[in-house]
Amino acid sequence: MPVAFLRNLYAQWFPPAAKFTEKEVPSQQGRVFIVTGGNSGVGFELCKILYGTGATIYMASRSKEKAEAAIQAIVEELQSSATPGQLKFLQFDLNDLESVKKSAEAFSQQESKLDVLWNNAGSGANLVEVGAKTNQGFEAMVGMHCIAPLLFTELLRPKLQAAVASGSPGSTRVIWASSFLAEGAAPTNGIEFDKLENGTKDRTRNYAVSKAGNWFLGREYAERRGGDGIVSVVQNPGNLNSGSYGGTPKLQMMFVNPFLHDIKLGAYTGLFAGLSPDITQEHNGAYVIPWGRIRPDENSHRKDIIKALTASENGGLGYSKKFWDWCEEQWKPFCQSTSI
Repeated sequence: MPVAFLRNLYAQWFPPAAKFTEKEVPSQQGRVFIVTGGNSGVGFELCKILYGTGATIYMASRSKEKAEAAIQAIVEELQSSATPGQLKFLQFDLNDLESVKKSAEAFSQQESKLDVLWNNAGSGANLVEVGAKTNQGFEAMVGMHCIAPLLFTELLRPKLQAAVASGSPGSTRVIWASSFLAEGAAPTNGIEFDKLENGTKDRTRNYAVSKAGNWFLGREYAERRGGDGIVSVVQNPGNLNSGSYGGTPKLQMMFVNPFLHDIKLGAYTGLFAGLSPDITQEHNGAYVIPWGRIRPDENSHRKDIIKALTASENGGLGYSKKFWDWCEEQWKPFCQSTSI
């Protein structure tokens, strides 16, 4: 393996202690957040931290029962918090674009702005059968991790723009969940466009492609919406002992377990991406690594992916724009009545 790749792996698998935790977060009263997939895993831990800041947090989840149980658990644990926030359930299913549309509409009817959107929800590679499709017939990994979150984010753009108008520069953000596997298991250039429709028989590869796709969308969002004052941040939450490894064979997990970290540390990565003052408008499109560090040197990433991320007019492949356009074309037939 190239030395640069091994250094990159070490930096993300064995990070230093988090420096931006709940102790560093000031009151967020008056601010409104959405955390998709907030009823479990990293999303749950992030919602728990955010609740203690006094913010209004929408826990976007497929299961109302599980979300309400998660909300109750957080409220009971933090009932003595000095500045308790509000936790609200928001029906949301990445497998179904109709649910995504209704979720954005339901939020918009309740709130005048959205300060930070964490596109956190998703599924581990081994929890999805080979050949699985979403309700609209998209390959499951790209459908859930890329097409649906992009639609959700675009539908909520007016609310993000409203937050920009009333917030401090750089504080309105959209967070995209990537993974080290975007570099460790994705094909050359991160995405094979001719295989997006049906994926491959390799579930890990399909997952890695979707996480490279999130990286591309996060960069492209910075290009397209940065002028609105919205900051787009891509994050690798970290190598965590979470549901993303569900369905992985026990023998394989014997080798993986020693390298897994507590889920709450992954929430610190997301907390940094969403709220740290170290991220400004000048960092639009930044890639955040565990447990809350801006990746400063793109030479440490895979060179083929960096070339794919780079606009064609700057000597790159322009895959960020190409993938955004591809995702948009997939959901447009199902959203003809939606004005964006």
